[in-house]
Amino acid sequence: MPERIVIIGGGFGGLACAQELGGTDSTVTVIDRRNHNLFQPLLYQVATAALSPADIAEPIRKTLGRYRNINMIMAEVVGIDADRQQVLLDGGDRVDYDRLVIATGSEYNYFGKDGWRANAPGMKTIHEARQIRQRLLSSFEKAERAHDEQEKRNLLTYVVIGGGPTGVEMAGAISELGRFMINRDFRHIQPDQFKVILIEAGPKILAAFPEKLINYARHYLEKIGVEVRTGERVLDVTSDGVTVGSEFIRTGCIVWGAGVKASPAHQWLELDSAPGGRIPVDNQLRVVGHQNVFALGDTADFRGTDGKPLPGLAQVAKQQGIYLGRSLKSGEASPAGFAFKNRGNTAVIGRNAAIFDFGKWTLKGRTAWLLWAFVHVYLLINFEKRILVSVQWIWRYLTRQRGARLIEEGSIRETEVTAPSTIYSVTGPGGDR
Repeated sequence: MPERIVIIGGGFGGLACAQELGGTDSTVTVIDRRNHNLFQPLLYQVATAALSPADIAEPIRKTLGRYRNINMIMAEVVGIDADRQQVLLDGGDRVDYDRLVIATGSEYNYFGKDGWRANAPGMKTIHEARQIRQRLLSSFEKAERAHDEQEKRNLLTYVVIGGGPTGVEMAGAISELGRFMINRDFRHIQPDQFKVILIEAGPKILAAFPEKLINYARHYLEKIGVEVRTGERVLDVTSDGVTVGSEFIRTGCIVWGAGVKASPAHQWLELDSAPGGRIPVDNQLRVVGHQNVFALGDTADFRGTDGKPLPGLAQVAKQQGIYLGRSLKSGEASPAGFAFKNRGNTAVIGRNAAIFDFGKWTLKGRTAWLLWAFVHVYLLINFEKRILVSVQWIWRYLTRQRGARLIEEGSIRETEVTAPSTIYSVTGPGGDR
């Protein structure tokens, strides 16, 4: 009887593992509550009208369809029966496994304030990105019609919470989008009424990067009009704005990017999780205490050579997925175990501006921006998406136009953002990389 391998999660790690197992004698089942794989590092460009959702997403069935031994189930996982070796799905269905791979990624961490989610969506799903885009573009239209000066300023104030890569990218993109639209397309609002505020509770933005790159990023953000506020903690978030210290800031749109935590997959196995909710694994990515269960990506607490958990980056998840897929295919793992090869950490700040940290050396400015673009195009799921995104980026660079500036008829309900599912695509801190 063929070995039954079940992979929970169709993100970077889960898909990489499944593709390595394609065409083997094993029966592979991929389970995800969504029918598509989403390239989350570029989701902020959907939120700021640079790309459409279809540019960065592809149905999982299309990606894996050529492998006749792989089946996909669109369902939500609600638990794991380790004794019976079964995955429990919503609706009461069960899926048997011989080996189980947990690649459920991460979710945004609201630090116990989950009620803020409706008013300050993050960027983990297409729905959230479209909601941010809807609010962002609608606020410009409302400001154009407003007669009161203060109301215009309130509507044209945008707050991004969290100074990680996602927050920095969003703040820069909103600033560039807003100033271009005001100067070109609107007649009754002025650039001096427009404001983007980036709030970080820590002492500096992009804390994982070297100091010189942090200074460059902050200087560039301030140059394009972003007000960077570090060492300030958000105390409350409402539909009207945010409270920072004793100050209440009225806003037209709020974006959350203040950190992530692992999905609650450790609860399915009744494990004591590591910091951040991650599942402890050994050097073969095997869950401690479970011989035939593996975890990878943001879900796994895998320690690097420095003894620290590997960062929640797409490259980590993808490398782990490839390693684990090959190990399961061959039936034996490398005695040395998984070894992460760092390809560098990056963040884009704005037009012609990005930073790249390779450890021993760094890049910034236009060269880093071009490298960032090349890497992200390369990481897209297939050749078609690479061509589509490349053409749109070139056109946008030459014209500064944003092609996805569409506001849906009616308005998205403010309470439409629901709590995230237990299935997540693999992503990194602040929803990046």
